[in-house]
Amino acid sequence: MRARLVALIVDEGKWLSLSMGLALVAVLVFLRRTRGSEARQRTLAAMSLFFAVTIGTMAFGHLLAVSTKLVVGTLAGSVAALYAIGIALAVPSWWLLARTLRHAARDPGRTGLALQLWLVATLLALGLHNLPLALPGLLNGGYQLHSRRITGLLLVATSLLVNLGLFVGSLVFLASGKSFEEFSGMR
Repeated sequence: MRARLVALIVDEGKWLSLSMGLALVAVLVFLRRTRGSEARQRTLAAMSLFFAVTIGTMAFGHLLAVSTKLVVGTLAGSVAALYAIGIALAVPSWWLLARTLRHAARDPGRTGLALQLWLVATLLALGLHNLPLALPGLLNGGYQLHSRRITGLLLVATSLLVNLGLFVGSLVFLASGKSFEEFSGMR
């Protein structure tokens, strides 16, 4: 039983699907509770919430996997660097989540935009293969800054398509049973 739990925790193939599913539930609950709010702010809050929950859950999974591998004795790599990666993603994503829920009815301002860009920059610094995960944050930043209705609609549509593609890809990855390196051809 313990070995199966450890295998489940350290299997990176499950975390993206789980995090995106959790993010979808969070957004649906949020949208139901904020009916009647101003559409632009509600849309931006929903997009930010989805991104924050997705990355925050994945960061939690990363930190949990690192801790589990450390305890079991199978951790390869620098403990400090691996924890730093998790913390660099967890702190701004959870901060963005809290800020989004607290300020959903008004413009998140520069702090919300800075948190989105911090997450995007961190993901891209970890490798170009993270671009699909970073792209929703870039689209959120674009949506926050847009001034034309058609631009906003295109950004929302693109964000929906990117997130749907990520979710479908995560399910394919989950079904493959391979590690990320094997699945992406890196190994």
